[in-house]
Amino acid sequence: MDGVALLTITVLAIFVGFEVVSKVSSTLHTPLMSGANAIHGIILVGAIIVAGQAADAATLVVALLAVVLATANLVGGFVVTDRMLEMFRGRRGGAR
Repeated sequence: MDGVALLTITVLAIFVGFEVVSKVSSTLHTPLMSGANAIHGIILVGAIIVAGQAADAATLVVALLAVVLATANLVGGFVVTDRMLEMFRGRRGGAR
């Protein structure tokens, strides 16, 4: 594929992702985050596989960057999900 086709696909994916996520109601954000965490786990595994099979330095650099970003996204997703679930738990002890 040429660069224009890849850029077009990337821009369309960003637009569709933004439109889909912005239409989600607030009651579905926690399940959506859990699903996103699973997807980021798959992306992380794919990035590790690509990094392990990198043939040249440029591919290795991009793959390692993908590993770092996917890891940050995965960990951040779990932190946000945990904080959101914490809002649904009652206070333990003490006055309400």
